Amino acid sequence: MRSPFFDRRFNKVGKRLTANTLDKQDNRLFYSQMISITIPVMLQQMVAVGLNLVDTIMVGKLSANALAGVGAANQIYFIYSVAMFGVFSGAAVHAVQYYGVKDLVNFRKIMGLDYIMCFALTIPTIIIAVLFGPQLVGLFTDEPDVIELGVQYLEIACISYVFSGISFVITYNSRSVAILKVPTTISISAVLVNVCLNYCLIYGKFGFPELGVRGAALATLIARICESGAMLSYIYIFSKEHPLKARISEMIHIEKEMFIRVMKTATPVICNEGLWAISNAIVFAIYGQISAAALAIVQIANTVTEVFQTLYAGMSNASSVLIGRALGRGERELAYKYALKMIKLTVIFNIFTMTLLIIAIWPIAGIYGFDADTTDMLIKSLLVFAAAQLPKMLVYMLVCGILRSGGDTVWCLIMEFIFNFCCQIGLAFLAVNIFGLPLYLAIAVVMLAETMKSVVVIIRVFSKKWMHVFTGR
Repeated sequence: MRSPFFDRRFNKVGKRLTANTLDKQDNRLFYSQMISITIPVMLQQMVAVGLNLVDTIMVGKLSANALAGVGAANQIYFIYSVAMFGVFSGAAVHAVQYYGVKDLVNFRKIMGLDYIMCFALTIPTIIIAVLFGPQLVGLFTDEPDVIELGVQYLEIACISYVFSGISFVITYNSRSVAILKVPTTISISAVLVNVCLNYCLIYGKFGFPELGVRGAALATLIARICESGAMLSYIYIFSKEHPLKARISEMIHIEKEMFIRVMKTATPVICNEGLWAISNAIVFAIYGQISAAALAIVQIANTVTEVFQTLYAGMSNASSVLIGRALGRGERELAYKYALKMIKLTVIFNIFTMTLLIIAIWPIAGIYGFDADTTDMLIKSLLVFAAAQLPKMLVYMLVCGILRSGGDTVWCLIMEFIFNFCCQIGLAFLAVNIFGLPLYLAIAVVMLAETMKSVVVIIRVFSKKWMHVFTGR
């Protein structure tokens, strides 16, 4: 029996969601723009996740230790890519609003800032990965075989970061201007290249050398080079008037005031994403204290669930563009109505994708051919990940798709520090080192932080305190 307190809360939320509805014209415009952005971004994300899934399947066929080593090495790329996401999504708050009012000059300055920050983060990351590979992989496992395999992968794969960074800049700014067809096609083609090269170089097929985990890394490097080269060629050679086709002088002429204004918004996002990535990496390392098999299972579970979460990447980008443009024009009430619409859609799609994930768990677990105990642990862990998808993806959508689009980045940083860096790490430590829980129960304990965070984030959206305008309107 529900308490009167919760009845009042549910009724209040329901009234908020129904009172601020869009009229027919705005509703039509909302769905047409959302679909035009969501589908290409979802495909791009699915391509990236598909790349990871192919790697985990093909490397997993070598051994559980090989998969654990590659998973540990990829934590470096995970932290790097999340930091890049923080830079670009923080800058995109301004880019979307500038492009929404057709201010191409300032839009290209934001893009130039993306390139500068890209190289400023990428080069040091590669140097650190090359010089301290064993120490970095050793943070996640103490098994010598796993560390050796991880370093073999990292030594080659880290070079691909610079090409990934260039592709990130183009992809994120393409989302800001909603021109996504060609970049999506290029990304899909890059995955096909990676899959073919993986098969040839990991197992030594069609006359290629059998390189194992080094082959997986080399395939990734070649695919990233092809992807970034194709995107640059599309913009600067084959397109006549693409918004991203800017001269170097247009991108580097950034006024001090603009730099400070953008970084004031972007820095909390960078810190936010950095804390999230580091906390996830620490939790991953804590799971590794259970066994090398636990590392392999978490690597698989993360990758599999990401396949079912690609829809939300598209929806969050569509939401940030729609809300950002509305705020750029000074239409605060329309932006708020868009936000409430996205909450309702997220809940509906959450239930749908969670159901699909549960149905797919057993066929997926059978692909890897692990022993009975490892397969059982994988199935149980995937079931926990499926249950956690409801609060986790709701938080993702509200933070990345709504709060950040309104420039509410400082609040998001504080919330991320409390729930991710403090709560999740603390819960993981207690579950593994104090109570000695099996992997799937440890994951369930850690995921409690997502449920608590979802409540706090919804309250913030309803408060309207997140809506900030940077265009002066």
